Amino acid sequence: MLDLEIAQNAKMKDIKEVAKDIGLKYNEIGLYGKYIAKVDLAAYKNRAKRADGKLIFVTAITPTPAGEGKTTTTIGLADALNDLGQKSMAVIREPSLGPVFGVKGGAAGGGYAQVMPMEEINLQFTGDIPAVDAAHNLLAAMIDNHIYRGNKLGIDMKHITWGRTVDMNDRALRNVLVGLDSASNDYPRETRFDITAASEIMAILCLARGLEDLKQRISRIIIGFTKEKKPITAKDLNVVGAMAIVLRNAIKPNLVQTIENHPVFVHGGPFANIAHGASSITSIKLALKLSDYVVTEGGFASDLGGEKFMDIVSRAGGFNPSAVVIVATIRALKMHGGLSKKELKEENIDALQKGLLNLSKHIENMQLFGLPVVVALNKFGTDTDREIGIVEAFVKANGVRFAVSNVWENGGEGGKILAKEVLDAIRNDKNHFHFLYELDASIKEKISSIACNMYGAKNIIYTKEAEGALQLINKLNYSDLPVCIAKTQLSLSDDSKLKGRPEGFDVTIRDVRLSSGAGFIVPMAGNIMTMPGLPRIPAAESMDITEEGEITGLF
Repeated sequence: MLDLEIAQNAKMKDIKEVAKDIGLKYNEIGLYGKYIAKVDLAAYKNRAKRADGKLIFVTAITPTPAGEGKTTTTIGLADALNDLGQKSMAVIREPSLGPVFGVKGGAAGGGYAQVMPMEEINLQFTGDIPAVDAAHNLLAAMIDNHIYRGNKLGIDMKHITWGRTVDMNDRALRNVLVGLDSASNDYPRETRFDITAASEIMAILCLARGLEDLKQRISRIIIGFTKEKKPITAKDLNVVGAMAIVLRNAIKPNLVQTIENHPVFVHGGPFANIAHGASSITSIKLALKLSDYVVTEGGFASDLGGEKFMDIVSRAGGFNPSAVVIVATIRALKMHGGLSKKELKEENIDALQKGLLNLSKHIENMQLFGLPVVVALNKFGTDTDREIGIVEAFVKANGVRFAVSNVWENGGEGGKILAKEVLDAIRNDKNHFHFLYELDASIKEKISSIACNMYGAKNIIYTKEAEGALQLINKLNYSDLPVCIAKTQLSLSDDSKLKGRPEGFDVTIRDVRLSSGAGFIVPMAGNIMTMPGLPRIPAAESMDITEEGEITGLF
């Protein structure tokens, strides 16, 4: 059966029962129908003295069109841990409508390792992402209204850094003109739309520890500058309270369930190529109080979501991960070895061995943080025993653990071998978790540390625009923030065409943005865009809904 058919045929438990199973009280949840609930932030405060569970982080090799199955593995691993008698939860991000209607279709796992109700989760869910849209665009509207009403703050219209957002892949909105209504006496100016996942408001929502922290972060947002280069903030526009009201429910974690009726938090939706790419701190921290093991993921591969989870999210949340799982498929490895998608069904040892170089880099990346590593081979029906044996031998020769995962086909049962390996790693392997860089290093030193150690770059090249932005950030005394590099997810380098494990390449930083509210600096590497475009044949073309309300084509 297709993923959508599997989900539609699954039997869900009433969400009140799922909440009860993990110790949440009825007055700590707000129901969104029978199968979805928001969890009140007081639920964490009520358990503040309870010991935290162990945090398991899931990442992957560099993405390919063949697919890796990171979210599927995350969900299946949590199911497997529960099946082994270990109280466990998965924590994953909310799908964005851009990729849902663009390339990926649904983004809630796959096969028998999915979260439900799948259609609602993929299609605006509890309204968190629309709330981020509204809060972001409210600030944009307040900026333009302030200028229209006399511009008391002296905002320089040529140096407004705050754009607008929409949760859709729409390349036509990357650069736009606003203020063209001659009757309103507005002044035309150029601005941009980012996809909502790239909004600083999304990052703030995911990194804030509560409503007060949310408000403090919003107040620090820099929306632009005066002609004297004095920063103007959201606080200056008196809009912080209104934005927090819009986000008052969005900050609460969303509780749903797996196909096996185990609890899952689905909360937050930043992309790891253009943002930090992890679920909310509030959802992870609460899950650690409610369970013995929490399985969460970072977007894309170790060079993006992996590094950012360790250096940004773990810093902000005070997390100490217990183990890392790196997901790989033989299909994807063969693509990194030079094969096309059409050639993947046939055994090809030469391509596989070439592709394994990509996996070796991701193993090295996670070992740089001092954490136990387990490689999960997400099994496909076309994988041969010989190919599996080669991957296993290679992984073990690199000094890390290995397990075949078959959660897509068999759910938690298919992940038990992986779960046992992860448990053994947590209990027996050395854990010396540390960050890649110190915050008191210069911005360029932080960028170099990431690009050279995580990507394998030889040199860092800065454009004139990037150099100017760095000078301003240093002048504003924000140089002690962590760095969140925006880079293509399709390569370890900043060039999407370089597959496998490229070496000796340069990384070009063309611009640097300051996300003072989120609390990080965003160097823009290569040609990365904060507003994606739709593919030649968008997934939306295959979707429909019947008179009875049944959705088709979502996967």
